[in-house]
Amino acid sequence: MSKRIQLVLTQDIIKLGKSGDLVEVAPGYARNYLIPKSLATRATPGILKQVERRRELERQRQLELKQQAEAQKAALEKVDSFTIAKQVGEAEAIFGTVTTQEVADVIQQIAGLEVDRRGITIPDISKLGTYEAEIKLYTDVTAKVNIQVVAS
Repeated sequence: MSKRIQLVLTQDIIKLGKSGDLVEVAPGYARNYLIPKSLATRATPGILKQVERRRELERQRQLELKQQAEAQKAALEKVDSFTIAKQVGEAEAIFGTVTTQEVADVIQQIAGLEVDRRGITIPDISKLGTYEAEIKLYTDVTAKVNIQVVAS
């Protein structure tokens, strides 16, 4: 069995690893494919230090993003409820539906926070009333807000 070579990936490679990962591969794979296509470089002490420094900076950036998400969650939960006005038909049924974009716009107007509409989960709203929506702000930071649908 031939010796394996340690490389540091410079790009994400499916089934091998992400950029900056230290991987061990067969010498032929490294020599004939990864190194000529600049997908990886040989693992030297200097490159390993650079990779570790980049990882630390990325970890600090992720921590900062999580702290911002926690602050946004606290600000969202301070507001009692958000009100959305819709046209109403018979039996308090609304025309159309309440969309995640409408919820994001109302949050922007009232709380002054910019929330990605793709992170908002709302129940099926077809009548007037109060509903609870979940807003995913970060990987494990989720805020719950009340949405009150009223007649316009």
